[in-house]
Amino acid sequence: MNTTVAGGVDDDLWSAIGDPTRRRLLDLLLVDGDGTATSLSRQLPVTRQAVAKHLGVLDRVGLVRATPAGREKRYRVDDAQLARAVAQLASVGSAWDARLQRIRRIAEAIQRAQQD
Repeated sequence: MNTTVAGGVDDDLWSAIGDPTRRRLLDLLLVDGDGTATSLSRQLPVTRQAVAKHLGVLDRVGLVRATPAGREKRYRVDDAQLARAVAQLASVGSAWDARLQRIRRIAEAIQRAQQD
C-alpha cells in the first residue's frame, strides 16, 4: 500500500527508509551489489529472520528486488526506486529551505522593528 501525499512524497517509502536497520541494509546492498538475508545478517547485530523481515518491507515499497537463489532470495537495490526516493528527499529539502528562509525573514523583520 503506497500512500502518496501532496507534494509527491510517498509515506510508505519514507517509513521504510526511516528505520536505521533498513538504511544499513540498503547501504550494504549498495556496496556489495546484492545479498541474501543470511549473508546480510552476518554484517548486522540482528538475526537472519529480522533481516528477512526488513528486506520484505524494502521489497514491498520497491527499494529492493528479490530473485530466487536456491532456498533463499537474493536482493538487489532497485535503482529507479532509489532515484525516486532521492528526488523526493531533494524536493522535501527544498521546501524546508524555503520555509526556513521565510522564518528567517520574519525573525529579522521583528528584530528590526524592536530596534527602531
